[in-house]
Amino acid sequence: MATGDLLREAVAKGTELGREAKRYMDAGDLVPDAVVIGMIRERLSPGAGNFLLDGFPRTLPQAQALDEMLRELDAPLDAVLSLDVSRQELVRRLAGRWICRNCGRSWHEVFAPHQRDATCAATGECDLYQRADDRAEAVENRLSVYEASTAPLIDYYTARGLLRAINGEQSQDEVYVQITSAVAGN
Repeated sequence: MATGDLLREAVAKGTELGREAKRYMDAGDLVPDAVVIGMIRERLSPGAGNFLLDGFPRTLPQAQALDEMLRELDAPLDAVLSLDVSRQELVRRLAGRWICRNCGRSWHEVFAPHQRDATCAATGECDLYQRADDRAEAVENRLSVYEASTAPLIDYYTARGLLRAINGEQSQDEVYVQITSAVAGN
């Protein structure tokens, strides 16, 4: 489950949680722990089987809350993956994303440029926009917030023997092989 997708879903539905989260997301800030932890708690249930969390936890208190939830569910973590990518490359990747309002397809200025002759399934023509949290200034802020709030999790999970570092600057196929190997090795 991608935390960002859960948050965007709450924003789209206009829920109280979504309205609160939107203020932070638009600025590129982390959504407060209490909001995110509550969303994750709603999604995890006893007997849910295997799961993959994407974008959670992002802070030490979130990691500790996750530990407690998983203890209650008797579902310990097998591994934590860290995709290592340089700041410059992250900005290039994140700030180049565009989405069609009509069909929801995503495009990228470098990796999947919009084709003017492509037809949108909904209207025959894509209406592209960039999410507020994908704009370069928000991406830069997100990376600064990451360095202050999320980077400490590297040490936290390394100390517990759970961290698996993946070189995220390789080809998609090479990254996939590393991820598959890291997960299968548990």
